[in-house]
Amino acid sequence: MAVAVVAAASVACGAQGRVSKGVEPKVEQSAKVVDSLPNVAFRVQRASQMLDEAAQREYYAEHFWDEYDFADSTFVAQVDNTLMMQTLLTAVALSTTPETTPDYLTKLMQRTVVSKPVMQYFLTMGEELFYDPNSPYRNDEYYIPMLRVALESGLLDEYERLPYESDLRIVSQNRVGHVANDFELTLASGQRISLYDIEADYVLLFISNPGCPMCRDVKEAILASQLLSDMVEDESLKIVVLYPDADLDAWHAAKGDYPAAWINGYDAEQTIEAEELYDLKAIPSLYLLDAEKRVMLKDCVSVELIERVLLY
Repeated sequence: MAVAVVAAASVACGAQGRVSKGVEPKVEQSAKVVDSLPNVAFRVQRASQMLDEAAQREYYAEHFWDEYDFADSTFVAQVDNTLMMQTLLTAVALSTTPETTPDYLTKLMQRTVVSKPVMQYFLTMGEELFYDPNSPYRNDEYYIPMLRVALESGLLDEYERLPYESDLRIVSQNRVGHVANDFELTLASGQRISLYDIEADYVLLFISNPGCPMCRDVKEAILASQLLSDMVEDESLKIVVLYPDADLDAWHAAKGDYPAAWINGYDAEQTIEAEELYDLKAIPSLYLLDAEKRVMLKDCVSVELIERVLLY
């Protein structure tokens, strides 16, 4: 996807964690980014290169979609989906900072409600880009405003609403800056403790499954981190390994795979899944919490990102 997707990687920033922070387009890059956009049947007017970066972002936020007809439902049936998602990513990258992206996506989705097929098309793009666990751009904070506009539009019938209402319930849990949901963990000894019983400056919640290759890779990355090892040793950080599934034979067989200094347990009553306390569709998953169990990073798999946050 060349220059446009390199620039578009700026949508994948900090708040979420599963995605990696990209390089935001600089002033001198924006013309190249616009010129590299695929032909998706509408033209994007370049911002003047005399403008500074903030002014260019403001220009694209106001004018990127000027020549796109949001009422044309035939367009979304004909356009190449991959190229259109590239265009959406590029619009976000050129028009916003990570802090302003949710508001931008709210306003963009509000423009789509003139046509139900167009609104559903943009919502589907948002789902694939910002909610699919395999997307490098995954970020719940970007999907939430798109869901809200669609659900408030009045265009979806009761059956069409159901999956999006479910998505909104799940992504609204454990948001960055909010207190994490509590749950009960059963240890190998049979003792039960709650997440909130664990006292430390920081808690790293590691949702994992036995036999999961990526879980093993994340575990090894944690063990290789000198910062995390030192913090575990001085007890300023406690690592909690949570097995959320029902096959306890698998858990017991693998319980010795984690260091004794880590708190390793399972959800005996399957409460987390039943009450949708955490999003379990993508495992492994890491949540970094502060002393008050407030979420600092959500659904993360990058130990490097966790280190950066702890060092700030």
